[in-house]
Amino acid sequence: MNAKVVLLVEDEALILLDIEAALVDEGFDVVPAINGAKAMEIFEADPSGIDAVVTDINLGKGPNGWDLANHIRAYQSEIPVVYMSGDSSHEWSAKGVPESTMIPKPFVHAQVITALSTLMNHSDQS
Repeated sequence: MNAKVVLLVEDEALILLDIEAALVDEGFDVVPAINGAKAMEIFEADPSGIDAVVTDINLGKGPNGWDLANHIRAYQSEIPVVYMSGDSSHEWSAKGVPESTMIPKPFVHAQVITALSTLMNHSDQS
């Protein structure tokens, strides 16, 4: 069985590396991106090569996590999306894509992995 590929988007390098390591430990292949523009570039290069997205909301200049998820969902309407945020979680119900999950910061890795696995299992059954 091939590992699922997760596009991980986080503008804080240490957090990116930390979450990447946790996802890899759980058997995911991770494609990291340090901002929204890079994430869009990676996704557009091979849309079918990404199985899920885990993204921070505030990503500095350029597209934010809301923009990124909407852009990706225009190509893959069912792709699992997990948002992470320290200050934008309250906007999730209005700005998040349907069938997504919000994990407020700070969190433990198990929360992200559980949310991701749950969404991926749900989309596999659809």
